Amino acid sequence: RNCVIMDDMIDTAGTLVKAAEVLKERGAKSVYAYCTHPIFSGPAIERIGNGNALDEVVVTNTIPLSAEAQACGKIRQLSVAPLIAQTIQRISTGDSVLSLFSE
Repeated sequence: RNCVIMDDMIDTAGTLVKAAEVLKERGAKSVYAYCTHPIFSGPAIERIGNGNALDEVVVTNTIPLSAEAQACGKIRQLSVAPLIAQTIQRISTGDSVLSLFSE
């Protein structure tokens, strides 16, 4: 099984890594994590980068990544800029914003 963990933020990554370890112990082939706000405080990058529990952590750029996080091969960052720009444009022209999130 390929598993996905989704959360609004990752702070120290302790809970995330423990959850990924349990999933792998119970037969998960891969574990991917997705989060909106990568706080990454304390030992977060070390926890994510070391070990085999997490295959990849995908985050947005709502919080800038440190150099250490950028160098971590398991962390990939996606930009929210196009979504925010489209939202602003649609609000300013009176168009629906809902369709941005229902596709």
